[in-house]
Amino acid sequence: MPKEAVFTMKLEPDLRAEFMAAAETAHRPASQILRELMREFVRRQHDQQEYEEFLRQKVDKARLSVAAGRGRSNEEVEAEFAARRAQSSGR
Repeated sequence: MPKEAVFTMKLEPDLRAEFMAAAETAHRPASQILRELMREFVRRQHDQQEYEEFLRQKVDKARLSVAAGRGRSNEEVEAEFAARRAQSSGR
């Protein structure tokens, strides 16, 4: 991909010096490392947004279920799973 955009940023001199030294130790250009960091950040943000949408859909579905009277109380769920645990342990 052609690199046509320029990105300028301000940072602490110590951080820049440490970063440049680490890039040199890794035998990699600082710009390449920053591009990788940016891509990783964008990917994580995308993954987070996808997860939040997935979670929102699950919550919406659960709320609709409760509103339709298909919900169960915590006591009912606890009793059901206590029975399942007892059955699976052979009691």
